[in-house]
Amino acid sequence: MTDGPPGPLSGFRIGVTASRRSEEQISLLERRGAQVMHAPALSEHPNWIDEDALRTATRGVLDQPIDIFLATTGIGMRAWFEAAERWGLLEPLLDKLGTAEILARGPKSVGALRRHGLRELWAPESEEFDDVLSHLRGRDLTGRRIVVQEHGQSLSMAAHALRRQGAEVTTVAVYRVLPAEDPEPMFALIERIVARDLDAVTFTAAPAVSALMEAAVSAGHRDEVIAAFTADVVASSVGPVTAAAFEMWGVPSIYPGRSRLAAMVKQLEAELPSRAVGTSLGVAGHTLLLHGDDVRLDGAEIKLSPAPYAVLQALLVNPGTVVSRRELLAALPSGTAGSEHAVEMAVARLRAALGTRCIQTVVKRGYRLAVDPVGTA
Repeated sequence: MTDGPPGPLSGFRIGVTASRRSEEQISLLERRGAQVMHAPALSEHPNWIDEDALRTATRGVLDQPIDIFLATTGIGMRAWFEAAERWGLLEPLLDKLGTAEILARGPKSVGALRRHGLRELWAPESEEFDDVLSHLRGRDLTGRRIVVQEHGQSLSMAAHALRRQGAEVTTVAVYRVLPAEDPEPMFALIERIVARDLDAVTFTAAPAVSALMEAAVSAGHRDEVIAAFTADVVASSVGPVTAAAFEMWGVPSIYPGRSRLAAMVKQLEAELPSRAVGTSLGVAGHTLLLHGDDVRLDGAEIKLSPAPYAVLQALLVNPGTVVSRRELLAALPSGTAGSEHAVEMAVARLRAALGTRCIQTVVKRGYRLAVDPVGTA
């Protein structure tokens, strides 16, 4: 048994796809008792900038008037301003953007703008780019020149929608997100999702969702991954922007009210226990809890080797019902010595772990769990 009270995520298995701040997230989860599998979806240095292409795009922005400017990410705006400063173009760029109606997707892009003296006219509370587009959807944009700062993925479809409203649209790709250098952990994660061997997988960036789904398609597991996320494995997103990346796949995703790492972990603390399908019984005055391979007695973790674990599973099929030695022998894992003595040894080890009163011997018949009269806990 382990010392101290169990954490709120004890017994739960969680996949982490983050590359940035992954150590912090893993620590938060493990301190709460979770078993963590780390499979980075993106490169540790994901924000690759094509300096020549960005310089050319910047000069194109400076060459013509701007009516509306859409800022989508704080990291993208900071990278653009830093690059422009290196080229001696920061002041002209700020002057040009300052003449436009500025719409910002969320607080991070707002912060990056304001640090350089630029003020947004409007930003959605949702922090979703779709709501920025909705803000523009009812307007006549004929002849209006719109500049869109892209995040790590292309916004060509959004630009096309604005052009259909009559706008002249220029997209500026400040950076591109690169996949993880080693894809093997991601494929291993997909296998565990398909096997329903994880309770949740966390995502802190929309490109991470795309990377996982693209890997699932490549591995031939697209439908299985979608089915697992829909039924048994929780897709946990840090916020609505990341969750929106799942929508095109028809995958439900949960996210907290505040787009913060700690809030995402806190939500999992409440969500996973409420979804857990396990067995909880009152046995000989104790509470016995099984969730997956995790066994707990009065909240303390119990480590069982394969043979006593197999006996416990057989006794739990119909709690309180007598199970014969022959039936228990058949339940033992392959490779176990095929005799009733093997059953007696497995029962003895199970009693040593749970307490002698939890497993009762019924003379000439077999064994049963000493289920409390009140029944299921």
